[in-house]
Amino acid sequence: MKFPAYATGAALLLYVSTSGVVAHDVAAKAEEFTPLPVGKCINMGNTLEAEFEGSWGGAQASQEDFERIAAAGFQTVRIPVRWHNKSSSDAPYTVDKAWMDRVQQVVDWGLGAGLNVILNSHHFDPIYEDPLAVANWHGGVWKQIAERFEGYPENVLWFELENEPHKNFDHSNLLETLDPAYRAVREKHPTRAIIIGGENWSGINSLASLPLPDDPNVHPTFHYYDPFHYTHQGASWTAPDIPPVGRNFPTHGDAAQLAKDVLAVEAYKKRTGRTPFMGEVGAYDLHIPLEDRVAYHRTITDAFEPTGIGICVWAYTNTFPFYDRDAGAWQPGLLGALGLEDAE
Repeated sequence: MKFPAYATGAALLLYVSTSGVVAHDVAAKAEEFTPLPVGKCINMGNTLEAEFEGSWGGAQASQEDFERIAAAGFQTVRIPVRWHNKSSSDAPYTVDKAWMDRVQQVVDWGLGAGLNVILNSHHFDPIYEDPLAVANWHGGVWKQIAERFEGYPENVLWFELENEPHKNFDHSNLLETLDPAYRAVREKHPTRAIIIGGENWSGINSLASLPLPDDPNVHPTFHYYDPFHYTHQGASWTAPDIPPVGRNFPTHGDAAQLAKDVLAVEAYKKRTGRTPFMGEVGAYDLHIPLEDRVAYHRTITDAFEPTGIGICVWAYTNTFPFYDRDAGAWQPGLLGALGLEDAE
């Protein structure tokens, strides 16, 4: 099946029904969908989505990590996973069994700690270069993920089809590219939550034209690293345009833009009836002092929480860390910036 047309950027919503194409005036009143109960959320960054687990200066995830995250008051953990280098590019696109077993183990640890789990595909690099040519490979991987997690409770395990579409993977081909993955998941999980983010790295502006299927159990997401020249100052992986070190936050312009971004979320909710969630937000720690990172997270949290959206911070440890693995403690002030109780 193909996705029905969902024109989010216009006043009319078109979808295909058994009686043909039907138009709804969404400007008048959008149907309201039940949002995902993401709440306070943290990403297991630089673990399973790294080139291999433990690379990029990180460490392998442990059961204790998830128990610690739950004890800190988080409701949800997002688990990014790299699949393309652990699967065959030829049909039937077999995923390495040991890798699938490891992913399942990590998911089980999260669920066992009482957390909601978002399992995604992250850094599926070939799909950004040639989206439609890679769609069946990507879908074949999701078929195996869907089979492995069949029978898991729907209310606590959710699937995010692909992280941060960008480059040649944009709104013009988003739904067609994701269609094999969507169908593979729906075959085994007819009503499990599926999460879709938009083009240009799923920045907040992608919400304005994000196409979604006519499916009440599909949920929109966006990422917020704004202003980018602050949050990514000195980040080598952004080369050749590395933001210079020394940018402060917030300027008067930053405050004005943040207010506009909050209004954009409210407008999206009103227009579509769907509540997005912030799948990533953070500030790079190499050149930003801890107290400034605390202030940044407090500002973003205070601004967006009244919209009712869930917020997933990046990340648990390693880069953008909330937890200091060497010290064996949460970074002072960061939990409090999210409205959680700071560890002593």
